[in-house]
Amino acid sequence: MSRHRFRPAALVAGVAALPLVLSACGAGQGEAPAGPEAAQVRIVVSTDAWGSVARAVGGDHVQVDSIIEGMNAVPHGYEATPQDATTVGDAQLILMNGGGYDGFMTGLVDASGSRAPVVDAVEASGLEGVPEAGDRGHEGESPAEHAAHAGEEGADHGSFNEHVWYDPATVQKVAQQLADRLAEIDPPAAQTFRGNAQTIGNDIANLTSKAAEIGRAHPRARVAVTEPVPNYLLDAAGVQDVTPPEFSAAVEEGTDPPAAVVAQMLDLFRTQPSVDALILNTQTQSATTDQVRAAAEQAGVPVIEMSETLPDGAGDYVQWMNGNLDALAEALNR
Repeated sequence: MSRHRFRPAALVAGVAALPLVLSACGAGQGEAPAGPEAAQVRIVVSTDAWGSVARAVGGDHVQVDSIIEGMNAVPHGYEATPQDATTVGDAQLILMNGGGYDGFMTGLVDASGSRAPVVDAVEASGLEGVPEAGDRGHEGESPAEHAAHAGEEGADHGSFNEHVWYDPATVQKVAQQLADRLAEIDPPAAQTFRGNAQTIGNDIANLTSKAAEIGRAHPRARVAVTEPVPNYLLDAAGVQDVTPPEFSAAVEEGTDPPAAVVAQMLDLFRTQPSVDALILNTQTQSATTDQVRAAAEQAGVPVIEMSETLPDGAGDYVQWMNGNLDALAEALNR
């Protein structure tokens, strides 16, 4: 599935044109929902990757609605609906990835007039190179295009990798922020929220240790990726991504990489020693990525499939990342 560039101005205008729909949500912005689930805090998240984290922190005390759920959509090309606007307007707590990845959420929050607190994962990450709030680069351009322009102009803030849910440390920080915000909204359950966040912290520590063990077992491992989606996890494992940057940037934008760049990518499987594995983003496949996969399979290089949203059967975030690390270890052990 090719990815189409997100157009924030058009989306905000489209959502803002729904006043009659949004007026029905105003009562929910600062109040707990009525009815049998009155004790549950309503959390709205941009994707089910973060929705899984929110559920783990909130437990039975929260109702989590993910705007994007399943493998059939990615935030870069997502177009918000009137129902999404209603959902965001009713939220008591909002969780978004940030960094330009799920910019449609900013449009929905603005259009709904929601007063719910917002947890922004990129801002919480503390990672180097986080773009300043509101920094969208040239008008109408996407984050990857902004990265290219930033390099041309000598700026140092345009190359940030916004896929921060693949960074275990960021997930732990987001879990703690969620626990703090939930404790403010539902004080009687504060101990539960903070205990759940601590449990997630322990699970994250185990993930980090597991990644480090993979790195120690394969100290010179080299992989290629179709997109930089899993790169924070690779960093945790000490595995080097040797993909030509122009290739992964083009795939991320749903465009065709130049022929010379494609040739560089294919050479990673043809030359000796070849890379140890190819990591394929299953949600942004194209004729070019199919060509790369075929080259890897022909060379006997293992192919690992990773995704941007929670795969079917993954269970929760920790199980998902454990599965990704298991797949990486299996491929490198070959």
